[in-house]
Amino acid sequence: MANKFIRYELKNGAEYASVCLPMRVDGRKVNKTENLGRVLDKQQGIFKNRERGVFRYTLEQGYQDAPAESHAMALKPKGPERLILDFGDVHVLHEYLKTTPYHAVLTSLLPDQGDTLLALVYYQILASGARRYAGSWYEGSYARLLLPRAALGSQRISEFLSVLGDEALQRRFFCTYLAKQFPAETVHGLLIDSTGLPNSIDFPYTAYSNHGGQVSVETRLIYVTDRLSGMPLYFRYVAGNVIDVSTLKATIGELQMCGIAADYAILDAGYFTEDNIKALHENEIAYLTRLKPNRKLYKQLAAAHAQALQHGGNLVSYNGRAVYIKRVPCTVTSGIDAFAYIGIDMLRRSYEMNAMLVNAVEDDLGPEEIDGNLSKLGLFIMISSEEIDTKELLPLYYARQQIEQVFDITKNYADILPLRVHGEDTFRGHLLLCFIATIICKRLQGELDAKGVNLIGLFKELRNQKCKVYDSLVVVQEATKKVNDSYKALKLKSPDKIPR
Repeated sequence: MANKFIRYELKNGAEYASVCLPMRVDGRKVNKTENLGRVLDKQQGIFKNRERGVFRYTLEQGYQDAPAESHAMALKPKGPERLILDFGDVHVLHEYLKTTPYHAVLTSLLPDQGDTLLALVYYQILASGARRYAGSWYEGSYARLLLPRAALGSQRISEFLSVLGDEALQRRFFCTYLAKQFPAETVHGLLIDSTGLPNSIDFPYTAYSNHGGQVSVETRLIYVTDRLSGMPLYFRYVAGNVIDVSTLKATIGELQMCGIAADYAILDAGYFTEDNIKALHENEIAYLTRLKPNRKLYKQLAAAHAQALQHGGNLVSYNGRAVYIKRVPCTVTSGIDAFAYIGIDMLRRSYEMNAMLVNAVEDDLGPEEIDGNLSKLGLFIMISSEEIDTKELLPLYYARQQIEQVFDITKNYADILPLRVHGEDTFRGHLLLCFIATIICKRLQGELDAKGVNLIGLFKELRNQKCKVYDSLVVVQEATKKVNDSYKALKLKSPDKIPR
């Protein structure tokens, strides 16, 4: 063993290695050789050949499995490296991430594959399209130098998403993320809603859905966000044919297991059922929700109060709109009392009235039927477990718009659609990757909004800043005024050079 040595040689610009064992054959000194293949990391003893793939070899310990991140080395192009790379977008995103609690969360989640995780998150935010193009993006980006152990081959990405989809890993992520994001808070007001993810994946969570009258083949994605900050707290998913009303109890239960207690929930009308109200009551969670017109309670309240609603004492203003709102006590289910808020949105009523009257004339409706239809125009009813000033009702309820903004970020910035995965584990990994991209974008967009800066525009401008790569140094090209403005928006400064 002591006589063995490793011989290195260059072939067509690439370095190869073989193990040599000196011996004598018929009195002649010869070397018995064993091919190790292409050298990926000489210092760590990482090699690649057709027989073994990527592996580690040392004279002392022989053949061993290579660390997971070593597989990324095999993806380096065989030709010369690109000497000019896109710089500004990746550099700024990376530097910004280090100022947030998320950097520590992500680097501790999969320590051996941290470069791959960050590279995929950055690709998710900065680029668009199928992940099979992530390797091409990586080769032309400063990410190649910043995250040198990222493994972005198509097969490696699929394997990585499967790892990221592990239930134990995801539980660990949420516990760590929530503790970092809200270090002094364990009780939250919740915004809960769902959105459809149309797909043709052959697994149990793809099913026909009829949501809001729209029929599609999809999986339902449920997001929970914090009412005050608008930051996403949690996600889960259900089959497309599972209706919203049946998901609330499990969602609250899973949140509790992550250490999140709720004291308030603002819910869409789809979540209102007697069972859900009882569950909220039992968990001491106050709530505000809208009633659907087909509910028995809605019809009873409308019949009792709609006719006399337009009274000066009931008038409030919201977002430039005149709205009449009346608060009355009600019983939502046996033994549980609440407050009903019956309202008429006058702007919506005026839009609906003209169309209704034209149709009434064409359909030859009678006066009583016309009057009955008029009383329903612009009408809405909300139910609250707590007494709320009528002036505060709409601003409170429309805090729900924050979760719509989160869904918008998830679909337009984090690139959650279309779904290009196969199997539940990779699907779960895809959702977590998109969730991570979403929380970063949400936090970043919140800081940029105050300065009137658009997130997409910022990164497109920054991508124009290039860098030149030398053996020991990265020279950053001069920043234009727009690039400098982008740095200033995040209180960062463009570097002149970065040692390799």
